[in-house]
Amino acid sequence: MSDLGFNKIAGATLATALAAVGLTQLSKIIYQPEPAAKPGYAIQVAAETGAAEAPVADTPPDWGTVLTAANVASGEEQSKKCLSCHTFTKGGANGTGPNQWGVVGRKPGSHPGFAYSTGMTDFGAKTPVWDYDHLYDFIKSPGSYISGTKMTFVGIKAPEDRINLIAWLRQQSDSPMAIPAPKPKAAAAPAASSAPAASSAPAASSAPAASSAPAAAPAA
Repeated sequence: MSDLGFNKIAGATLATALAAVGLTQLSKIIYQPEPAAKPGYAIQVAAETGAAEAPVADTPPDWGTVLTAANVASGEEQSKKCLSCHTFTKGGANGTGPNQWGVVGRKPGSHPGFAYSTGMTDFGAKTPVWDYDHLYDFIKSPGSYISGTKMTFVGIKAPEDRINLIAWLRQQSDSPMAIPAPKPKAAAAPAASSAPAASSAPAASSAPAASSAPAAAPAA
């Protein structure tokens, strides 16, 4: 083989090798994945646009409505949370807390034979009776409602449970406190008149002028 033929073959081989290497490097550049800045993957979460609901105020209810519909049996079950400190039977003994027979309608801090805290006697000095509103707020959180009370009970938070308990307590009495009349419901706003508005432009007419006698009043 002549030197010229050998050089041609060597050149072709070298060109082929260079082309293969170049294509390999080019493919790496084109298809090389870029590493993520942080491990994992992103999840798109739609932002909530609705406004958060405002908490409902826990205020005493309309007793004339809720007491007549209360679940008294459920209220008795709620009273079992209090048995470690109180008795509820007529003539029952005082315990850590006073006997609660007739508590609804009784003056706070007045049950005979029980040594009340200063906080409770002060409260009783300015509060005529344990009415429904006072009991509702006191049972929710005794220590928050009357500062200095001996009653360390955490309270009953659910309004329905307190209503049922008060309905049951009301019945534990020789003379149950009267249930007030239901509060009147707010009057509905008057409906807007559906009568069509009269045209402001006078209609042309060839009829004779109307009589000057006064028009009849509309029916009531």
